[in-house]
Amino acid sequence: MNGSSDKDGKSPLSAAGWIALAILLGLLLVSLWYAVKVWTALSAVPMSGWGWLFLCLGVVVTIALGGGLMALVFYSSRHDMDQ
Repeated sequence: MNGSSDKDGKSPLSAAGWIALAILLGLLLVSLWYAVKVWTALSAVPMSGWGWLFLCLGVVVTIALGGGLMALVFYSSRHDMDQ
């Protein structure tokens, strides 16, 4: 990063950056709390083997699609195609 900010002991983030970081951390914690709450509330709902299969396939396809799109973004950035 910037060598001068490391020498004088100042943080690379401004006050607005720390506030944004705190808000994002709070949103992450609230979303994790809600996910656990919903997951435990639905624990009594039965799901068949086909349901689990398609749930897993949906997760794998979503992650693969996101990874593929990020690869295209990095590729186009490296080869100056995004101007």
